[in-house]
Amino acid sequence: MATDQQKHLKSVVEQSQGLVNEINQLEGQAKAKREMLLKLQGIIEYLQQTGVELPKEEENVTETDVVTPESESSDS
Repeated sequence: MATDQQKHLKSVVEQSQGLVNEINQLEGQAKAKREMLLKLQGIIEYLQQTGVELPKEEENVTETDVVTPESESSDS
C-alpha cells in the first residue's frame, strides 16, 4: 500500500512527464514553422529577384491610415 508521499511523488512524476511531452510537441511545431518560414522567405526572395513587386497601393500606408490608441481616445 502506497503512502501519501509516494502517491504525491507519483503524481509529480506524471505531471513532469506530461510537461516534457508537451514541450517536445511544441518544439516540433516550432521547428516545422521555422522550416515553413524559411521556404516562404526563399519564395519571396526568388519572386523579388525575378522582378515581381507588390502593387504600390499596398506598400504605401500613411499615418492617417494607422489607428493608434491616442487617436481613438481623442475622438471621444
